[in-house]
Amino acid sequence: MTIADSAFPMDNGMSCLPLPPEEENRIVSELIKESELNLKEGNLYYVISNRWFSRWQRYVGPCVGMLSTDMQSSDGQHADSVHSKIADRPGPIDNSDIISNGNNCDGNNLDIHRMLEEGTDYVLVPQKVWERLLEWYKGGPALPRKLISQGVGQKQYNVEVYPLSLTVTDARDNSQSIVKLSKKATISELYELVCKIKGVEQNKACIWDYFNLSRQSLLTVSDQTLEEANLTMDQDILLEVSLDRDCSSHSGVHSVGNELALVPLEPPRSSVSIAGGPTMSNGHSTGSSFSLYQGGSVSSSLTSMDDKYDVYRGERGGLAGLQNLGNTCFMNSALQCLVHTPPLVEFFLQDYSEEINMDNPLGMRGELALAFGDLLRKLWSSGRTAIAPRPFKSKLARFAPQFSGYNQHDSQELLAFLLDGLHEDLNRVKQKPYIEMKDSDGRPDEEVAYECWKNHMARNDSLIVDVCQGQYKSTLVCPVCGKISITFDPFMYLSLPLPSTVTRTMTVTVFYCDGSGLPMPYTVTVLKHGCCRDLCQALGTACCLKSDEVLLLAEVYEHKIYRYLENPLEPLTSIKDDEHIVAYRLKSGARKTKLEIMHRWMDNMKGGERKLFGTPLVTYLVEDPQYGANIESSVQKMLAPLRRAYSSTKSHDGKENGFISAGSDEQSNISTTQSEPRNLTSGSREQEETSCGEPSFQLVLTSESCLSCEPIEKASFIKPSQHIRVFLDWTDKEHEIYDANYLRDLPEVHKTGFSVKKTRQEAISLFSCLEAFLTEEPLGPDDMWYCPRCKEHRQATKKLDLWKLPEVVVFHLKRFSYSRYLKNKLDTFVNFPIHNLDLTKYVKSKDGESYVYDLYAISNHYGGLGGGHYTAYAKLIDENKWYHFDDSHVTPVTEAEIKSSAAYVLFYQRVRNKDQME
Repeated sequence: MTIADSAFPMDNGMSCLPLPPEEENRIVSELIKESELNLKEGNLYYVISNRWFSRWQRYVGPCVGMLSTDMQSSDGQHADSVHSKIADRPGPIDNSDIISNGNNCDGNNLDIHRMLEEGTDYVLVPQKVWERLLEWYKGGPALPRKLISQGVGQKQYNVEVYPLSLTVTDARDNSQSIVKLSKKATISELYELVCKIKGVEQNKACIWDYFNLSRQSLLTVSDQTLEEANLTMDQDILLEVSLDRDCSSHSGVHSVGNELALVPLEPPRSSVSIAGGPTMSNGHSTGSSFSLYQGGSVSSSLTSMDDKYDVYRGERGGLAGLQNLGNTCFMNSALQCLVHTPPLVEFFLQDYSEEINMDNPLGMRGELALAFGDLLRKLWSSGRTAIAPRPFKSKLARFAPQFSGYNQHDSQELLAFLLDGLHEDLNRVKQKPYIEMKDSDGRPDEEVAYECWKNHMARNDSLIVDVCQGQYKSTLVCPVCGKISITFDPFMYLSLPLPSTVTRTMTVTVFYCDGSGLPMPYTVTVLKHGCCRDLCQALGTACCLKSDEVLLLAEVYEHKIYRYLENPLEPLTSIKDDEHIVAYRLKSGARKTKLEIMHRWMDNMKGGERKLFGTPLVTYLVEDPQYGANIESSVQKMLAPLRRAYSSTKSHDGKENGFISAGSDEQSNISTTQSEPRNLTSGSREQEETSCGEPSFQLVLTSESCLSCEPIEKASFIKPSQHIRVFLDWTDKEHEIYDANYLRDLPEVHKTGFSVKKTRQEAISLFSCLEAFLTEEPLGPDDMWYCPRCKEHRQATKKLDLWKLPEVVVFHLKRFSYSRYLKNKLDTFVNFPIHNLDLTKYVKSKDGESYVYDLYAISNHYGGLGGGHYTAYAKLIDENKWYHFDDSHVTPVTEAEIKSSAAYVLFYQRVRNKDQME
């Protein structure tokens, strides 16, 4: 079926019976696999509204390679479960919700709304899939888009969902019209389209790059692409028509303007930001060819830069903004931080032509360094005039297609690419030697670290290494054989987790098995990927566990022990936040028989049916053989702390969630009751009960399934077993003597607001983030380490230590977390020092130096995921003043203003004393 067939009317009548949903699923899945094996530039894909497509997927089930967000379960379950409920067959394909009102001016493709996201608002299907869906369902309209390739070397394929939109201004009458065509279209094709629309002979037309309504350069008819010509989404182009002669000679009129476009300093720009536009998906990168350096050598380019730089030497540099080209605030923020890094400023304002490595296969032939250096010079020489970084963005799109287009991206990811790319373009090593790494083999750390750094420098030697690269020590320990592996690796920045992303708070109720205290909940902080041993250690510290005691963890579900967590290496990820976990304090030593006591009460409203309630009690019996009297004695001992004082036979008033509040007067009453449970003198009623001896309990022996019941008398012989389960049937007498509320209302592992009112979130310090980064932790299940001794992959523990710190330390605060089903941003305020950040104690190499740093730049992110806004704070070192860089707008700020919960990437420079400088 051809594309023209998509003009079918929306008709539900089918010429034959519809296929079963399973067959539709099979056919589409096979067609998707086939298209993935035949990717090539120019292939057609079709945009389909996710509203309709998700209905179709619910009908047929998820297809291979196609899963809309509506099919993803928010609780993390696999999408197959969504199909458990059979959905109705959808009606005709309906793309009306994603189509904008206006059509393309040349009458080709319909426009779709700009603020759409793939997988959420629409899906892309190969042409053959579209043809099948159209055959089965009719409807439409068709929204074809072409597959384009991007990048140099390793190509990336993207569907150009949003073709380049250009506003044509006709110089004859200042009328405006819109043209849309691929960014991979040539300037010749642009001339052909514009002249066709305007009815102009092509040899009489001149089209100018009219960015910011100012002539930038004449677009010459050629095979150069619009991407390579630096044309950007929604920008203006100017059409001039010569009525009396060929336009090729007419271009000489503006030869001066055209020449200005080829020198590194662009004409003065308006300081007003032209963008801040909507987030777009899958499309529009500016291009690849940096016109400044075409046909010229590096040295001549740098010479022209220096000449132009001299013009502005009288003006204060470093205060120019960057125009937003449409969701490029992430790039502007990262660039402002880098161009205000003092060692980089000093380097790129000098002649650095000798440092360019054009032969490095891992680099970009020096083009990225040249583009960055050119932009830095403009920003430091244009006073306060905002710069439009179009040439730099074109270069970036060419070498890093992931940043092409006008989607919002991550400023830290861009920083990582730029630092690495600048390093390779400036690498002084022309031929990298092959070096075989040696194992540490128990050698001194100093020797191994020096050897690793020497090997690293043999292959990597650049300004970026000099300024930004440090070294950390990585220690891996096999949990099975104890093999220790130590390596020393370079780093360019430190990605610090916020403690809340690597740790979790867990609330566990601790029960005394010897009856020496009331059950109490404790909230502790543990590593998310830790194990039960870590939880027991944290609880032991919190509850002041004695040296002769141990903790037994268990999960309580429906008033029974659901499972015991006796394996110390059991991962804490197996414990969910909504579960109820208890810990029983036991005497360490020989254990013979585990006694588990479950509580029942009689529901007279349901004919005397007995129901479970409360939290089971657990202890160990050491006597052998066991009789009913032993069981009763243990029950009596464990219930002793729950005995009511005479003055408090009713429900406690000082409890929250069944537990005594701190500072409650009742705490002292209970403690005296605990210390002398058999010598109560509070009133005649208690004395009367104890004078006849302790009451006998109604105890019933049961099985693991809790189905059998066998009453226990004092003289009853209990069959030897490692695990005895007993029901304690509560009567009015037990309720009168003991307060069962202490057994109820077991808190969940984590519930916001439990037991305390939520107060203003406390700030965390940069040091706590650094310590979380350096804390020993087990590797995740998806990050197993191959142990050379065991010859198997193991979930080893990993410990990082800082060994060598660079001149400039970059801290990335990991505010964003991603998983298949969840995206999240943490807006936690991180308190970071502006002056005198002392990292000396964290450096493990004993070189005797101090490592103190001052802050000089911050990349900020405001708002949530999928959008938001980036800005930067940067300090002009010579002035000792801070400025806020918000795209084109640059304003002074005080030091007190630069600290906020938006801080995302922090830049520090080392402060050296006189001795260190010498």
